[in-house]
Amino acid sequence: ADKRLERAAARQRGRCLFGISGADKGENSVKKALQIAGKVLSWVLIVFIIFIVLFIVVSALTVGRENATLFGYKPYVVLSDSMEGVFSAGDMIVSRETDVETLEAGDIITFYSNSDDGRGEIITHKIRSVTTVGGEVAFVTYGVATDTDDQALVQAKDVIGEYVFRIPKLGYFYQFMMSPLGYCLLILLPLVILVAINLVKFIKLFRQYKGEKRAEELAAASEKQAMQDELERLRADGSSAD
Repeated sequence: ADKRLERAAARQRGRCLFGISGADKGENSVKKALQIAGKVLSWVLIVFIIFIVLFIVVSALTVGRENATLFGYKPYVVLSDSMEGVFSAGDMIVSRETDVETLEAGDIITFYSNSDDGRGEIITHKIRSVTTVGGEVAFVTYGVATDTDDQALVQAKDVIGEYVFRIPKLGYFYQFMMSPLGYCLLILLPLVILVAINLVKFIKLFRQYKGEKRAEELAAASEKQAMQDELERLRADGSSAD
């Protein structure tokens, strides 16, 4: 009967140990998954912040600054649909500096308008034909959406550059990013989240360090106490022998 009780107790201990082991494995898996998710989120935020910072720097150096380019390229935010079919309102387009002598019908150029209702505005339209004014090259331009010629000719001195490519709806993103709400959501919030994630990591590492240090102190104290107890026992044994 005693042997049967011992075997039953052993089986019960085995089940308990197995249950604890399984729980530990499950807990470790969850911790590992959370650590991986935290690292992925941190890297995503870092890449996003780097993109935002670069975008802000490039935009600050070029957008809205007269004669400011980046290696001859300059971005613009499209405000109207006059070129619908090529690019649309809300897009961001990029033009590059060009030699006006090489421009021809069908090219798309960015220029300062000379029309009475929009003098000095920056427009990007298509060239319909090339002509001359006072012996200088000039261009007849139009918006492809209306197929109507612009009111005034574009003189060579007013040409800023030639259209290269567009990034759909990035102009809306730029305008939102420059707003107070956009700044908070796209710049401030990711920075706060990134700082919070790293702060949590630091706190965990600090607590782990303190726990390990405390464990070492307790182990040292326990070892010291054990040595004292052993000395006391030896002294007691010596006294008994006398």
